[in-house]
Amino acid sequence: MSHYDFVVIGAGVIGASVAHHLAASGATSVLVLEQGTIGAGTTSQSSGLLRTHYSVRQNVELARSSWWAFNNFAEYVGDDEASCGLVKCGYMICAPEGDKLEPLRASLAAQQDMDIEVQLLDRGEARERLPIAQFDDTALIGFEPEAGFADAYLVATSFARSARRRGVKIMEGVTVTGLVREGRKIVGVNTSAGSFSCGTLISTQNIWTPELAGWIDIPLPVKPERHTVLALECEAAYTFKMPAFKDLGSAGMLYYRSYGGSQMLVSEGVVGETLNTPETEQGDISLDYVGEVGAQVAERFPAYETAGLASSWTGVYDVTPDWNPVLGKVGDIAGLVVGFGFSGHGFKLSPGIGKILAQHALGLPTDVSLAPYALDRFASGALLVGKYGLGAVS
Repeated sequence: MSHYDFVVIGAGVIGASVAHHLAASGATSVLVLEQGTIGAGTTSQSSGLLRTHYSVRQNVELARSSWWAFNNFAEYVGDDEASCGLVKCGYMICAPEGDKLEPLRASLAAQQDMDIEVQLLDRGEARERLPIAQFDDTALIGFEPEAGFADAYLVATSFARSARRRGVKIMEGVTVTGLVREGRKIVGVNTSAGSFSCGTLISTQNIWTPELAGWIDIPLPVKPERHTVLALECEAAYTFKMPAFKDLGSAGMLYYRSYGGSQMLVSEGVVGETLNTPETEQGDISLDYVGEVGAQVAERFPAYETAGLASSWTGVYDVTPDWNPVLGKVGDIAGLVVGFGFSGHGFKLSPGIGKILAQHALGLPTDVSLAPYALDRFASGALLVGKYGLGAVS
């Protein structure tokens, strides 16, 4: 069977980033196996928000390093024509009086302590930046000017092209069916295109991670969870110059951004619908759900009380019990590195995650410690639950 020093399972934005960073660090024998096509799974369903605002410090560190990559993307991937579709509109987050206020204050202060530019706005200043919104109930408003959104599919395919230019082999339409093991060491994979031996296997299987758990007979706590994204249309246009926005005061902890033209993109940041099996097919979106979210939107954006539904889709998160990823080794299994459970953070953190997983696989010091993201935290109780509770703003 053909041998590779590194085999990566999955060519979504995380797997493609790992492949790019392996090759950029000098790895010359890398194979990526993707059951579909590059970036066409959960990556293609991403809303694309970019921010460094997290209440978990390690996530802030990863987001900061990732933001530099997005902001200098062509240079980062070594391709003058590469683009991540970045719209640098800023990111605003607010909280009313209540249980989210002090967590927000602490998170904003932590960002400032890390020398990240964060401004505290009064209600008038917030209205100047987002004039279609009302802020009468807000007690604290943070604004991160160096933030925005980008295109996750463009990022995944650009990472993949970079990896290929550096000699990485990427095989699409190939399903991994099992592992080749020597005792507790993984030495290869069986696939629909034959078997391949490897020195190190890197799994970025996302919602399909339970397959890996079955192959190694070790529980990996992750579940697929569906989330709905709505595009609303209104004469009060949400322009590209207006910041992306997080409303901690809404029941769904809604997030918003411009979707071009006169459209607003909106989705919830709370626990969604757990799926029985990992799949990325579109789920049903009820009119009751649209009405429920629409009512929350109208509270913050009064003109949107009469908005129309322009389009919608559902995306699937790979969610862990604390809504933060598992990175690094798995128990005493040798030759295996994992990255799963991104819980809605994957795209935002993908350059930083790809780099530290590649560093770990190569035996190099990692830019950000993997220790807090270790699998054993679920047994020890050292969880990475964010200050706002469970949800995609950890």
